[in-house]
Amino acid sequence: MRETAAVRGHLPDENPGFVGRRTELERVSAALAEHRLVTVTGVGGVGKTRLALRAAHRAADRYPDGVWWTDLGQLDGDRLLVALVADSVDLADHTPGTATTGLRRRLADDRLLLVLDSCEHLAEPCARLVADLLAAAPGLTVLTTSRRPLGVEGERVVALDPLPPAGRDALELLRRAAGEEFPAAGPAGEICVRLEGIPLALELAAAQIRLQGAEAVRDQLGTRFDAPPTARFDLLAHTERVWPSRHQTLRAAIGWSHELSAPLERLLWARLSVFRGPFDLASATAVCIGGPLNRATLPGALDGLVRASVVRPPDAAGRHRMLDTIRAYGATWLDRTGETGTVADRHAAHFRGLARRAESAWHGARQPRWYRTVDAHHTDLRTALDRLLRTDPDAALDLIGSVAFAWSCRGRLREACDGLEQALLLSDARGRVRARALWALGVTLVLQGEFGPAQEVSERCAREARHAEYTEHAESRPGDPTLDAAALAGLLALTTGRPMAAYVVVGHVLDAARDGADTAARLRCRLVRVFALTGLGRLAEAREQALALRARCEELDEHWTRTALEYQLALTGLLEGDPATAAGHARAMLEGTRGLGASLGVALGLDVLATALAAAGDGERAADVSGTGEAFWRSTGQPRRGLPGLRALHEKYTDTVRATIGEPAYEEIFVRALTGLPQDGLDRALRVPRQR
Repeated sequence: MRETAAVRGHLPDENPGFVGRRTELERVSAALAEHRLVTVTGVGGVGKTRLALRAAHRAADRYPDGVWWTDLGQLDGDRLLVALVADSVDLADHTPGTATTGLRRRLADDRLLLVLDSCEHLAEPCARLVADLLAAAPGLTVLTTSRRPLGVEGERVVALDPLPPAGRDALELLRRAAGEEFPAAGPAGEICVRLEGIPLALELAAAQIRLQGAEAVRDQLGTRFDAPPTARFDLLAHTERVWPSRHQTLRAAIGWSHELSAPLERLLWARLSVFRGPFDLASATAVCIGGPLNRATLPGALDGLVRASVVRPPDAAGRHRMLDTIRAYGATWLDRTGETGTVADRHAAHFRGLARRAESAWHGARQPRWYRTVDAHHTDLRTALDRLLRTDPDAALDLIGSVAFAWSCRGRLREACDGLEQALLLSDARGRVRARALWALGVTLVLQGEFGPAQEVSERCAREARHAEYTEHAESRPGDPTLDAAALAGLLALTTGRPMAAYVVVGHVLDAARDGADTAARLRCRLVRVFALTGLGRLAEAREQALALRARCEELDEHWTRTALEYQLALTGLLEGDPATAAGHARAMLEGTRGLGASLGVALGLDVLATALAAAGDGERAADVSGTGEAFWRSTGQPRRGLPGLRALHEKYTDTVRATIGEPAYEEIFVRALTGLPQDGLDRALRVPRQR
């Protein structure tokens, strides 16, 4: 994903292999100009995604609030549909209430285009969601791709046929994919006709042309396609509702590619179908080895699938993908081999292990790397969690407990809450694993502002921690339950304006375990104590402890706690009347939170920076930073909040600079920053002004 230069939004880069479709592109563009819901329908592999992507890029400048892309192919059910759409529009949903409440609020006043790609397996829930959002957001336009219409009132359907088989576009696509020039009359033209102009089928044929030549491919297709239907590879399990005869051609083309693959390649194709998101060689090896596929033979088999265009070449991060249609074909073969459950279990075990390694490495120098790893494998971590919830709830509790804090930092609070609540309900596990999950659930509830439920979870966490302390040995179990429970209770007390309670609860456990190592839980408790001292007005003591803790984090190369300490030091600087120092710490915090992709942390950091700038009398920059901060707050789905002391300072100094530069001037700058690109505003905020 990338942000476009002209407008907000997330759109994948266009496929350089896009060919033709001029008439269809005009039809989609015209439909978007006149209708609020446009659905591109067609068989699998016909090019719906490519056309929608080209149309979205073309229409981008019409939508001042952006064009946002959501790939629904990664979902295996509708439970996380709203969460995925919210994530795709940069809504780190921290709001309480129903799942769609924050999303409706996020879109209510914007003029944007939302693209939902691959809706067919979720047609009914997608239809309900789209109807709900269109009713709540008058400026919203939705473009969807699906093998059948959604059936929502007002929907404009653009049916996409294959490329004309004997036309120039089909031949041009084959030429580009094969990297060769072919005459219109000859084997290449015959291939286009036999494959009925279906783009995905042509790409598969082009891969074989690179290996065997056009004449050999033409002859093989003739043998395969002239055979009776019962002799073709027609193995997709789902029923095709749109143009079944043409889809039969695509299935035959995929089956032909499957037949041409080496035995190890076919086995790998089947096993790779368990991945719903991008995968790297390490994950493919961990999940797919067994029998003749081993660490020595798997890389070669993977290369063969890439050469055959069954697997997409690796991206810059070394990750591969399979198109949904090809993945579904592999899943059918996996089922026929009787390995579906076995490979799914290996997949779940692998990603449970990755989650546990990420948690253990969270505390230290590799924290940013593992944070990015958890983010990159998010889809398959969710897939593994769903599998374990059905087959091994105790393991599911362990997995979600390992990644929930990272998900919450990334703003995926609803997914974290959903996974934690399900696992806690289904699992009978007690002790440290359960206490850790309760701690993580309590944190997500606090971040959502649901303080009543968070209090109940905090009490359960404390009881579970006491149970763990009496019944388990720490060496063999994850987490530090007593410190986790104290950190949660302290966080809850801080956010509800009770700094003394926070100071007492974390101080008690820290004093009781004074000689212990600086675990992640201990660092969190020390962080809560620093904030509690600040809230109590013991600023010199708070600053001293904050600097000592920051130095320890620097020794450990720990990032998250260090970033939070910069926020506290900025707040302390403001309370001590030193806005320049406060601004420096605020920018350091922003650098850290931007690196972690934590929109809530960015919003908090921009608030403290805006307050520091206002305290220093720099009204114009304060207005600019404050407007950018409001944009980030809106991305969390909730109004501004934070520690009570900062809110009072922000209001005080903002009122002063509003009066100094004038209300109209302040509002103009504020609104310009609010409606501009948030990342541009963040870049401006991080620039240190030159000294005059």
